[in-house]
Amino acid sequence: MGKKKAFALRVDEDMLKAIEKWASDEFRSTNGQIEWMLNKALKEAKRNPKNKKQEE
Repeated sequence: MGKKKAFALRVDEDMLKAIEKWASDEFRSTNGQIEWMLNKALKEAKRNPKNKKQEE
């Protein structure tokens, strides 16, 4: 994974509570859970970014 960039994200309160609960169940931070969810969605859509190690 490359360099990380911070940005603000607006999420429905109930959705955030569900993500926080899921993160806790998986022993992840909320941020880590959101990253995991985004990576999973990108892979399933075959849109995941290629990292330099995969290109070699």
